[in-house]
Amino acid sequence: MSGWVRGYLRRLGIGEPGSPSIDGLVALHRAHTERVAYENIDIFLGRPQGIDPAESIERIIRGRGGYCFNLNGALATLLEALGYRVCWHAGAVHPAGREPLPGEIRNHLAVTVQLDDETWMVDAGLGDAHHEPMPLRSGDHRQGPFTLGLAPLPRVPGGWRFTHDPALNHSRPEMDFTLSRLHWTDFTAKHTELSTDPGSPFVRVCQLHRRDEQGADSLIGCVLQRVEGPHGRTERELSNQADWFDAAADVFGLRLDDLNSDDRDRFWQRLYTSHQAWLAEREHAVNAS
Repeated sequence: MSGWVRGYLRRLGIGEPGSPSIDGLVALHRAHTERVAYENIDIFLGRPQGIDPAESIERIIRGRGGYCFNLNGALATLLEALGYRVCWHAGAVHPAGREPLPGEIRNHLAVTVQLDDETWMVDAGLGDAHHEPMPLRSGDHRQGPFTLGLAPLPRVPGGWRFTHDPALNHSRPEMDFTLSRLHWTDFTAKHTELSTDPGSPFVRVCQLHRRDEQGADSLIGCVLQRVEGPHGRTERELSNQADWFDAAADVFGLRLDDLNSDDRDRFWQRLYTSHQAWLAEREHAVNAS
């Protein structure tokens, strides 16, 4: 077992993973979504990370997370090193109820694993969605208090559509993907766009997510939220810098030791300014209704 594999498994809290198996895949996936946060802090700071799997793995080993290209690319590479049969695919996250637009193609890295004559959807990069891998079968898939959906795309041979649980995201976004094989370099252009374009949601809004068996945690801007099903939701506004960084460490496992005091001050100033603008927009919308 190579040094980076041992370091990665230590980060996941897993000792000997054993030979490829369903139980092993589930354990690795659960540990990843619980211990490695979805986060776009460096993109929000204006210094986006790369998506080379080796760079993403080094980033995870030293205690950071990333967004879909980092998390799914790193997890896929780990699974390959452990003997799993892994494929990388183009995904398109889009609002529910319509087909993905051309600009949304390849805005997500989808991953599948072939195991025991069955295909499994593996995804640690959709933020608050998966806790476990999902067999690629049409229907509802229950994970903890949430129901996630999979269905074939009728007009796309070999295509699939993943649907979020509305308790996790009221807009219930969808993710379409095909089973054509790709390489991580096929996503570099889209990553550059998503991580640098001023109109990109990853540039405009800082967000942290993690999943566990009971629910999902998110920190979007300055709003910390815990969701445990349709009727289990708590929310708290973090109005000072210390509280925000404490939540990043305590809830999402992000100590962020690689951010110096100037980084933290600059980050907080931008974050809180954008949060105040969001509050003003929300109040205006309420008053206008």
